[in-house]
Amino acid sequence: MRITSARRIAAVSAAAATAVVAFAVPAFAHVTVQPGTAQQGDYTAVAFRVPDESDTASTVKLEVNLPMDHPMASVRILPLPGWTATLEKSKLDKPLQSHGQDITEAVSKITWTADDSAKIAPGQFQEFKVSLGALPTDTDKLTFKALQTYDNGDIVRWIDEAKDGQPEPAHPAPVLTLTKAAAAAGDHHGGASAAPSAAADASHDDSTDKQAAAKSSDSTARTLGVAGIVVGVIGAGLGVAGLRRKNTGSAS
Repeated sequence: MRITSARRIAAVSAAAATAVVAFAVPAFAHVTVQPGTAQQGDYTAVAFRVPDESDTASTVKLEVNLPMDHPMASVRILPLPGWTATLEKSKLDKPLQSHGQDITEAVSKITWTADDSAKIAPGQFQEFKVSLGALPTDTDKLTFKALQTYDNGDIVRWIDEAKDGQPEPAHPAPVLTLTKAAAAAGDHHGGASAAPSAAADASHDDSTDKQAAAKSSDSTARTLGVAGIVVGVIGAGLGVAGLRRKNTGSAS
């Protein structure tokens, strides 16, 4: 009975461990944007991290679609050995303003294609780096729908958008979260005027401390001077008294 119970416990534990791994691996294998956050209005560099999920096939192509509802004037790729990158542009309904110029078209899609030496093999991943900007200031996220192509012809579409209150989709699109720009110094509750005031107070306190220290030093010097005079007078008095005693003794 004990052996049977032990076997059952071991079997249940193994099944639980397998289930944990089964659920954990797909979550780890998503195509993602690294880092996952950037500041609104900034120019930033990100990497699309692509893991190979197949046990037998290698990844040979990655297509990333940029959100045209929030286009960016500047899109540049970092060359990757063994991969050829092409950028496609689309006309904008409303021109972008960039450095005083009207931008009438923006990059809408980037495609990386591998040669035979650069495929992403099973168990490996690759990062595709891009510089983006200026990031929009009227949204808190950018969604990049991506397609991953394997050398056996399979295509995984990372295009599903996550929704609040619902489980994560099987193939979520990479998302870059945008945070608000930090407030400039002095823009909050009169901070700019507070700084000079604090500096003035500190200067005043320092001046007061120096004056107090000077007065204390002067008082100490005067006290020591008076004490020296008193000691001198006493010493002189004692000297005169001693001399008188000596003279009196000699006379007698």
